[in-house]
Amino acid sequence: MNLILLGAPGAGKGTQAEVISRELGIPQISTGNILREAVKNGTECGLKAKSFMDAGGLVPDDVVIGILKDRIAEDDCRNGFILDGFPRTVVQAEALEKLGVAIDKVLEINVPDDEIKARVGGRRVCESCGASYHIQYKPTKVEGICDKCGGRAVQRKDDAPETVVERLKTYHQTTAPLSEFYKNRGKLTVINGQSSVDETSALVLDALKA
Repeated sequence: MNLILLGAPGAGKGTQAEVISRELGIPQISTGNILREAVKNGTECGLKAKSFMDAGGLVPDDVVIGILKDRIAEDDCRNGFILDGFPRTVVQAEALEKLGVAIDKVLEINVPDDEIKARVGGRRVCESCGASYHIQYKPTKVEGICDKCGGRAVQRKDDAPETVVERLKTYHQTTAPLSEFYKNRGKLTVINGQSSVDETSALVLDALKA
């Protein structure tokens, strides 16, 4: 099954993608992680991306899509994949369609902005492997240390309160229109995020069976 997870920053997409990945045995593909990986491996698209990232700019769609295309061509994606954090715009969604990437379902995790602001402040991300945690909902076993690789789990600049307000504004302007885009294609299921991760996961897994 080829899936897309939508939702505002901090809605819990990454956590739910991990749950689905375990349940269905398909990889979670986070755009941020594959960009970092492509840069580290020095691939052609990775080097292009690095020039934009080093300049503090957004990586252009064609470069991101090139990296994504390489990633979903790998063996572990043969039975499906979960896109977490992509597409971010209708233009990117249209580019995916032009590539011939068939998407089976789009799950949108809906969480009110006020709750997002409260949640995101507690988020921590591993500097080394990109694993995500939350000091309240999904803490590391040892404070500040990633369970997976032992790297430092830190608060990203992106998750600072003033940045979150800007990110939500950007999300509503550029990413929220994707709901309508996929609804019109009969692919969208909206899930109201619950206060407990497990309750949200139960709704997500039910939606996949529907």
